[in-house]
Amino acid sequence: MGSVALRNIRKSYGAVEVLHGIDLDIADGEFTVLVGPSGCGKSTLLRSIAGLETISGGEIALDDKVINTLQPKERDIAMVFQNYALYPHMSVSQNMAFSLRLAKVPKDEQERKVRAAAEILDLTPLLDRYPRQLSGGQRQRVAMGRAIVRDPKVFLFDEPLSNLDAKLRVQMRSEIKELHQRLQTTTIYVTHDQIEAMTMADKIVVMRGGHVEQIGTPLELYDNPASIFVAGFIGSPSMNFVPAVVTEGAVRTQSGTVLAPAPDGLAEGQKVTAGFRPEDIRLSDTGIPASVVLVEPTGAETQLTLRSGNDTFVLTTRDRIVVSPGDAVHLAVAEGKLHCFDPKTELTLAEGPRKK
Repeated sequence: MGSVALRNIRKSYGAVEVLHGIDLDIADGEFTVLVGPSGCGKSTLLRSIAGLETISGGEIALDDKVINTLQPKERDIAMVFQNYALYPHMSVSQNMAFSLRLAKVPKDEQERKVRAAAEILDLTPLLDRYPRQLSGGQRQRVAMGRAIVRDPKVFLFDEPLSNLDAKLRVQMRSEIKELHQRLQTTTIYVTHDQIEAMTMADKIVVMRGGHVEQIGTPLELYDNPASIFVAGFIGSPSMNFVPAVVTEGAVRTQSGTVLAPAPDGLAEGQKVTAGFRPEDIRLSDTGIPASVVLVEPTGAETQLTLRSGNDTFVLTTRDRIVVSPGDAVHLAVAEGKLHCFDPKTELTLAEGPRKK
């Protein structure tokens, strides 16, 4: 078992509070990703779970046992760091076996566990090499192998792919996900990259300023964001936003252009911030008047940057459209794809995609 429960976790550095009462439940075997911008507290929370930071308040429980006062080595948790943290004077096999030696595990058992982990991670031919002789991806595998041999209840990953190039990040992303599916060990993964979060997570925790903004599956957060922040952070390119008002049963731009029928629960004259994904708008004969600013073909799809008055929108499409910068066009929002947020609280007022 490896369930984790966080209750009212607080962390302060002097007078500055960086975690403001975090509550979170992570089920045994779940892959949970903590995501958010730099400085939101996600790495501090991860290090607190590991015991590398002392929390200022609250409880951290592993399988219903409170572990607040336990030393990191006593928590049955293994952490993979951003910078790999390998010992340069030790070989791959020695690095992987290091924690086992400290725990005085018999040598034959050390060798068996190292060989098993090396087989899983395709490191067997590299066991006698030193970190300086390895690529970034290979070093990351060694760091993962060092965690695997401990057979912990929980794996912690602190932005493990940020030092790798783009192609290798995609490859390692898949390898970590496959490793989790094979081992079924509870995993908590920190990243600022929402693409990593979307592709890897069973559950995403979006953090902002030391608070949890929203928790849910990747598609729950994508389809029904709870706030403007979540809507703008999850999804690439980001959601488009425009000031709007509800009049005559429709959500309209400030110039009076109809975006969509008003969702239930919105009042006549109510001001809203309307949001729609780049893939949920299309070129149309009528709708929002705009001009083409930029055309960016990527092969599988084309991305357009468009300007309407003071507002700038991004549209993505798989259609082979032919437009040029300066062209006048009209935009329409796909049915049932408009999100409405309160301009003051920035919280959602109406669900986006409607249930069929």
